[in-house]
Amino acid sequence: MTDLPATNTTMLTLAKDDGTLEVSLAALPMPEPKDHEVLVRVQATPINPSDLGLLFGAADMSTARATTRDGLPVVTADIPAAGMRAMGGRLNEAMPIGNEGCGVVVKAGASPEAQALMGKTVALLGGSIYAEYRCLPVQMCMPLPDGTDPKDGASCFVNPLTSLAFAETMKMEGHSAIVHTAAASNLGQMLVKICAKDGIPLVNIVRSAAQADLLKGIGAVHVVDSSAESFMADLTDALVETGATIGFDAIGGGKLAGQILACMESAAVKRMTTYSRYGSDTFKQLYIYGALDVGPTILNRSFGFSWNLGGFLLTPFLAKAGAETAARMRARVVAELTTTFKSHYSHEVTLAEALNLDVIAGYNAKRTGEKYLIRPTA
Repeated sequence: MTDLPATNTTMLTLAKDDGTLEVSLAALPMPEPKDHEVLVRVQATPINPSDLGLLFGAADMSTARATTRDGLPVVTADIPAAGMRAMGGRLNEAMPIGNEGCGVVVKAGASPEAQALMGKTVALLGGSIYAEYRCLPVQMCMPLPDGTDPKDGASCFVNPLTSLAFAETMKMEGHSAIVHTAAASNLGQMLVKICAKDGIPLVNIVRSAAQADLLKGIGAVHVVDSSAESFMADLTDALVETGATIGFDAIGGGKLAGQILACMESAAVKRMTTYSRYGSDTFKQLYIYGALDVGPTILNRSFGFSWNLGGFLLTPFLAKAGAETAARMRARVVAELTTTFKSHYSHEVTLAEALNLDVIAGYNAKRTGEKYLIRPTA
């Protein structure tokens, strides 16, 4: 592609020491790829919960107001005092947003690896992707089959690789079944399909009967509704049946993490033949990988002493798993891009529309079943 524009419209987030957050579009100089880099015209990029954490930080978005600068939108919101303490490390630094996306390589560096991607549709990982163009190293691009819809390629990394990482972690740590929360999400639906294909028992925790019906409609066997009065008994029954002793929690705050561990213990106790005042010796592992509830994680310690609660992030997992496992996971994503790993979007918006106050209220609500896709140049 020739005749590239001189500037690259990019979304930036800036926490200021005056107690305000500013999210804006800015016309930055067009980047020039180095030898092992490519310039990609971004055609689709999703709004993931992990993006929202950087985008708005601890700002009170109920105070958001819209203006413009140089003809481009600017959104400003107040940051509460507690939020200012939490965001102290990023004050007065304009930060680009967007973890992943998909587009077409329009310019390539001199290396053979970069030149081989010229004109190809690629999935991107590496931040700064809420932009019209993104320049990044070849190794941060995943070539996709000719004819791939950028909409299908936009979410190749975060949700697909995270859901595969859950299954890999289960195997690596010696467990045989999984518990997953917020299970009706795009990631959750992928995990249902992975576990069905791989023969892994999966207990899905959702927050409504409608979400339970959605998962059962795609083949989920064990679905438990946390809003039901019988939730704890239902979860324990599912854990007895599956033997699940590892869980991945997208909620983070509140009582749910402790409830899962308690039900794992109840299921383990049912298998015991002798009493122990220390509880079962069945090891129970719960990982928190999200923060849909930003409040404290509440644990009522009713689950013995053989347990662990930790955090889970994709990048450290990939480093620990090694290049061979990561390559195998990527290859599976490409092979099953339009089946197991197909993402579904409820809304598509432009970069400018993504800073409309009504649109922000929609995607910042983080409602299950509603996922937004930004189309920077489509």
